[in-house]
Amino acid sequence: QVQLVESGGGRVQPGGSLRLSCSASGRILSIWRMGWYRQAPGKQRELVATVTESGRTNLGDSVKGRFIVSRDNAKNTVYLQMNSLKPDDTAVYYCNVILSPGLSDYWGQGTQVTVSS
Repeated sequence: QVQLVESGGGRVQPGGSLRLSCSASGRILSIWRMGWYRQAPGKQRELVATVTESGRTNLGDSVKGRFIVSRDNAKNTVYLQMNSLKPDDTAVYYCNVILSPGLSDYWGQGTQVTVSS
């Protein structure tokens, strides 16, 4: 089993920044892909950003140019630096981990991000 612990959510004004972290623990040899999804009230969960073990990233169109995803393989931790935040970024952000392609993924419990003046 894999456990995910997220941190860094909160409330911020439009234009502000936040940094999310997610650390994975458990029976882990390596993690192929780590990343973040989000879900706003009344909307489907959507991709925010992912990063593979080799460093290849994939960002959702709505966050390109504003968010940066990175990871520390030695710590099994993924980060999401969120800049120029907008009210539309308000959502619960979920950490997602896939140990190896084709295997089931793991989800964190979610952390609330609220962008409001």
